[in-house]
Amino acid sequence: MPDILSLLQCLLPQINATTMRQFNQIILAMLSMSGRVTMLGISRWAGVGGSYRTMLRFFHTVIPWATLFWLFFRKHLFRANEVYLLAGDEVVVSKAGKETYGLDRFFSSLISKPISGISFFTLSLISVEQRHSFPIGIEQVIKSNIEKSSPSTTPEINKKEKRKRGRPKGSKNKNKTEVILTSELLRIKKMINELLKLIANFIPLSYLVLDGHFGNNNALQMARQVNLYIISKLRHDSALYIPYQNPDPNHRSRRKYGDKLDWSNISDEYLRQSIIEENIQTDTYQASLLHKEFAQPLNVVILLKTNLKTNARSHVILFSSDLKLSSEKIIDYYKLRFQIEFNFRDAKQFWGLEDFMNIGQTAVTNAANLAFFMVNLSHHLLADFRTLNPDSGIIDLKAHYRGFRYVHEILKMLPEIPEPILLNQIFAKLTSLGRIHPVSTGVEPS
Repeated sequence: MPDILSLLQCLLPQINATTMRQFNQIILAMLSMSGRVTMLGISRWAGVGGSYRTMLRFFHTVIPWATLFWLFFRKHLFRANEVYLLAGDEVVVSKAGKETYGLDRFFSSLISKPISGISFFTLSLISVEQRHSFPIGIEQVIKSNIEKSSPSTTPEINKKEKRKRGRPKGSKNKNKTEVILTSELLRIKKMINELLKLIANFIPLSYLVLDGHFGNNNALQMARQVNLYIISKLRHDSALYIPYQNPDPNHRSRRKYGDKLDWSNISDEYLRQSIIEENIQTDTYQASLLHKEFAQPLNVVILLKTNLKTNARSHVILFSSDLKLSSEKIIDYYKLRFQIEFNFRDAKQFWGLEDFMNIGQTAVTNAANLAFFMVNLSHHLLADFRTLNPDSGIIDLKAHYRGFRYVHEILKMLPEIPEPILLNQIFAKLTSLGRIHPVSTGVEPS
């Protein structure tokens, strides 16, 4: 079993020796414990020196989490010669009461409606080769006064106030690259700049992958301001136009937009791939198209699915600001964005993101960051654990550590250590309790 303290040595001198000792005890307790991951629950499994008072001191200590995430990733998770993407997404945690810092109403995609809770925006490094996401930066979303006062739905325009058709007299063209970023985009931009400064070109990052919520010109301009290409999704009813091709080269034309793209009847010249699986035909189209709300041409990929039995059709529109990126990579990179959702699942299910009861700003920040730090740590531990226990998951890993904890406590009560053969059998038996996958015969005591 790996020595957790040795894995954390890379975090020195960012945290002092006392905080490091507390951190080590908390991690061992979280790996072994069952039940809800709260300060009280952790203290019950932390053993000597891990009292509830110790938990209070740790969770109310200001910790440089961004630096810790990066140091741990660079030391234990980074692999040279791999391609990494930067992805971002927001996770909402439901909370009762009225005292939790940042408590507000946020839209939860799980239940498709706003709920009372707190929200965190997470930046993650995704390895294209490993097909895995590593949380690298977490910041709590605190709504500004403008965000709180803005209505959730767009009010209907009064017919009397509706202006006439056509362009107002005296209006001028606007530079679409000069946009006013929302407080949400400013928050994300600040997080990305801080991360890029921390990384200091250690990892070459080119692409920022965001979900369809950020499929707009403002998000694209924000990505350009941090020197990244954006990959995202457009609305299915987006109006896209083919760039105008002047048939007469001798006649100068200021016309920019050509014919509007009809997604149900796309020209075969844009077809890149067509496959049929289980009576579902998937046609992949790619073209450089224009959108009247965007300041620049978009590298658009349209996935058109047709049910050959019912002729029912549906489509998805992906895009990138990198006009040279192939359709295969746009599709693949956007698929990889979903790996960050597995980080959210693990943080909630196993590491206390949904359980903590802290209410102060520092305590809430520490609880959320600790949950995501455990996501990265457990991935590293699983990589070693699976050499003898293939197909194992986090439940198997926690059962293994819990079994070691039981054996350790039992051995302290015995007058003498059992024979090695019997000791191995005890370890194998107790570390198999609660596992999903069969225990390996290679379990050795530590």
